Amino acid sequence: MTAHPTAPPPVDSPPPDADKKESSGSSIAFTATLILLVGLALFGRKIFAGAFTDDGIRTWATMFVGVTVQAMPFLVLGVLLSAALTAFIPASFFAKALPKHPALAVPVASASGVVLPGCECASVPVSAALMNRGVTPAAALAFLLSAPAINPVVLASTAVAFPGQPKVVVARAITSLGVSMILGWLFLATGKGSSWLRMPKNRHADGTGKFEVFRSAMLHDFLHAGGFLVIGAAAAATLNVVVPRSWLDHVAGNLLLSVLVLGLLAVLLAICSEADAFVAASLTQFSLTARLAFMVVGPIVDVKLIALQTGTFGPKFAARFAPATFVVAILASLLVGWWLL
Repeated sequence: MTAHPTAPPPVDSPPPDADKKESSGSSIAFTATLILLVGLALFGRKIFAGAFTDDGIRTWATMFVGVTVQAMPFLVLGVLLSAALTAFIPASFFAKALPKHPALAVPVASASGVVLPGCECASVPVSAALMNRGVTPAAALAFLLSAPAINPVVLASTAVAFPGQPKVVVARAITSLGVSMILGWLFLATGKGSSWLRMPKNRHADGTGKFEVFRSAMLHDFLHAGGFLVIGAAAAATLNVVVPRSWLDHVAGNLLLSVLVLGLLAVLLAICSEADAFVAASLTQFSLTARLAFMVVGPIVDVKLIALQTGTFGPKFAARFAPATFVVAILASLLVGWWLL
């Protein structure tokens, strides 16, 4: 007699009070960060008059405000589209659209990131929803990596940040697409990670209205992405003002070292993918290949994403997936940079 497979037991949703406390705490933290950094931009000249020269303060404030103002429209557009994707397009649509064979589903899922916008803040819960609806984890992870890196908003912002340099846009799209497919296939090749991938919980409770999902997703993603954007803009401005020019020139003069440094900087700054091109464009001391690494690494592996992946898929997953993603992204950036840039 043949035993019929049974569906896995439903995963309990986190208590509503815990979600509210976490959301409230995150909102307060990032709002406070935004107010603090904007205040520094406006009043930093008086506060730090004794520590920096007037020219240094003016340069810092100009670069900080310039990067933030340039990037904010793309950030808002990306958050709106991402929230709409989360709220109004059922995850079952993707399960039906993808090929049944996992190896073929990976490149299709990667390519779908070109037409399905979403910042990295939303890519983790969207990929989790795909897994919950039956999409093979390898394809869901490929989508997780490609959607925030090659969607139309990101490519448009990259074109605006690097005017007259379409090769930068092409290099970013090719590199990010390649990395997402390689990581998806690697996940399949390592036994699908069944022993260390924790199936995710639903982000929103069943029965939640679509407009409520849209509102909460938009608020959550904007507060998180906006906070990290101003942190990134402030860090880029500080890097250009505080760090000695001779040190930057030394690092920028070594291709491998500069790629590693900007890759690590992208991990630490955790800038939203809709805005990171403007920060990369401001790092004019570095080669285009190094700045390509900054734009490729940031949307797929940073401190924010590592934390999100740990909470969603488990620490064993994040401990393996994040380093592998970083190494593949660095190698791919070097290869495509040598080829195109």
